[in-house]
Amino acid sequence: MMDNTQGGVVKALNEAPLGLFHLRAVLIAGMGFFTDAYDLFIIGAAEVLIKAQWAPSKYMLGLLGSTALIAAFVGAFIFGRLADVLGRKRIYGLEAIIMGLGALASAFSPNIIWLLVFRFILGIGVGGDYPVSAVLMSEYANKNDRGKLVGLVFSMQAVGLITGPVVALTLLASGIPGDIAWRLMLGLGSIPALAVVLMRRKMPESPRYKARVLGREQEAEKDLAVFTGQQVVVSASSSAKPQRMTFGQFITNRRFLRYLVGTAGAWFLFDYAYYGNSISMPLVLKTVAPHSTALTSIAWTLIVFAVAAVPGYILAFSKMDQIGHKKLQLIGFIVMGLAFAAIGIVPNMTHMVIPFLLVFGVSYFFAEFGPNTTTFVLASEVYPTSMRTTGHGLSAGFAKVGAFIGVFVFPLLTAALGLGGTLLITFVFAVVGVLVTLLLPEPSRRTMESVSGEDPPDVASVLEA
Repeated sequence: MMDNTQGGVVKALNEAPLGLFHLRAVLIAGMGFFTDAYDLFIIGAAEVLIKAQWAPSKYMLGLLGSTALIAAFVGAFIFGRLADVLGRKRIYGLEAIIMGLGALASAFSPNIIWLLVFRFILGIGVGGDYPVSAVLMSEYANKNDRGKLVGLVFSMQAVGLITGPVVALTLLASGIPGDIAWRLMLGLGSIPALAVVLMRRKMPESPRYKARVLGREQEAEKDLAVFTGQQVVVSASSSAKPQRMTFGQFITNRRFLRYLVGTAGAWFLFDYAYYGNSISMPLVLKTVAPHSTALTSIAWTLIVFAVAAVPGYILAFSKMDQIGHKKLQLIGFIVMGLAFAAIGIVPNMTHMVIPFLLVFGVSYFFAEFGPNTTTFVLASEVYPTSMRTTGHGLSAGFAKVGAFIGVFVFPLLTAALGLGGTLLITFVFAVVGVLVTLLLPEPSRRTMESVSGEDPPDVASVLEA
């Protein structure tokens, strides 16, 4: 048991050793992000079957893959702001309910127009869960392991990435007709959403938020003791004035505007590249090997995810705090961009299955061992407590605009420029991502309060300055 007698709840959380309550928070927050990932990426596998059934135009196909992403912009901003204004607890399960309803309704879509409507509803819930899942974990994390813990939550995306193709392969290999299989793929996303609702009902309000923003330190101490099973006990209460920043103060603050350009800009640029490739991957692989079956394309997708993406996630959360959150993002953008450039420049690379998969796999590894994980983490730790989900929500929202553009234009660009030309454009986005990342501080092993300027600088921030 950690007995903190000075500094109150925030200090206790920052200095608490890794404990079972951290893993509990990872599970509760991570289940939400698993659901986000499954619901967003399963449409890639479903599109192959929907295309065979309804024969949508290439514009409608691009819209189908990207509708949930533009809706996520709306959800991330709205729910991110509400979680700062009303508190985390009031939002914990609401966005999961919307995800579940959207997924279930998508399975019963009578035509592609209704499917677009239901995917939009789903996307609002997915967007709303981004800031909630990230900040839910960052506010329970200690300063030395925050990257690892928030990265673990994000790594549940890997499970969602793997689960989608596995579900698709299982349904198709079972002989289920394609017009039923894609409905099952989409509808099954409602099951983990229901689990998230049930798990989060018992979550208390974030003690960090309650103490810092609401000024209810003693209640926060009790919540912390109960949630941690008495592992972290604050035995000497401290009184503190509520610290709440208005949206106007936030958006006109030069430090936070710079951070916002850094977190939202880097995430926007990355998601343009990542979602265009990931959601369209079965179609990408169909371009590389046009005579392959839908089952083969989905199997290759699973191989790329399992062999390249999963190790990247694991290394990211395990090494991030040692390497540095900002530094890892820079490394990932650089190598990912070089891989895209190689595919675009080397003649006939897009017509050679094995070489293409190897280089594309390298880009995928460094996407996970880099900006795909770090953009999620950085946006959850550089803003003040009263604007933390707002800042993360804005960043995640703008990122999903980038994802929307990437998914929507990917089939159009591929048709006009070929796969190589399309990936050369993605290389340019990665280069700009490096430049934008330079606007951010290095938060690794520093308290969030010192990074945001809420508290006096700690030793690490003084050294960085």
